Amino acid sequence: MDLQLKGQSALVTGATKGIGRATIEALSDEGCNIAFCARNADEVAATAEAISAKGVKVCGKVVDVFDGDAFKAFINEAAAELGSLDIMVSNVSGGNAPGDEGWKSQFEGNILTAVHMVEAGGPHLEKSSNGNIVMISTTAAVEQFMSAGPYNAMKAALLNYSGALAHELAPKGIRVNSVSPGPIFIEGGAWDMIKQNMAALYDSTVAQIPLGRMGTADEVAAQITLLASPRAGFTSGTNVVIDGSFTKRIQY
Repeated sequence: MDLQLKGQSALVTGATKGIGRATIEALSDEGCNIAFCARNADEVAATAEAISAKGVKVCGKVVDVFDGDAFKAFINEAAAELGSLDIMVSNVSGGNAPGDEGWKSQFEGNILTAVHMVEAGGPHLEKSSNGNIVMISTTAAVEQFMSAGPYNAMKAALLNYSGALAHELAPKGIRVNSVSPGPIFIEGGAWDMIKQNMAALYDSTVAQIPLGRMGTADEVAAQITLLASPRAGFTSGTNVVIDGSFTKRIQY
């Protein structure tokens, strides 16, 4: 299926590894020009080189998205450099510091970065025939998982923001959706660390997934790419759960 993305421009945050990297790989495979940011200069340079080799335009920058002014400047710079901005994917999160700092970090990483992305990127998306935003949440936002804490709570807030934003921006021709991955195994990622250091927790989690395995970043990226494409042009205000039937709630 042709997703009709060739020549469009997508901006993805935190895209040198994990779901973010898989997303820019998938989008660029469809012919999208790519803007992305991360904090490690060497990883940004290597990622930009790899994506550029596909023959698409690439704007890769070292940006701390917690710095609202710097992040907004990057979005405007990327739109100018690529010539347009059609798709934005909010893919960062906060840190896991204890106490108040953890709550503040998760709020800034999940909510404020998304707000700043919309504020700076919205005017560019309004000019597009396929303006759309995808927010990355988690199944821990829709069903109890592990302990009560800031990550789960702020990801739930992100879903609320995303859903309300879909109604607000639809008259401007901008679609807004979210995806909520369940346990996703990424080499060097959180579940990889858990597998190596807390095998019992890892094994018990896999045992709860009816498909019998964790998901992959590529599987999440494929859904993001479809949602961002004109083929999904009437889909807005939706949260897509990608979890191998891990969550037990019945979805309507």
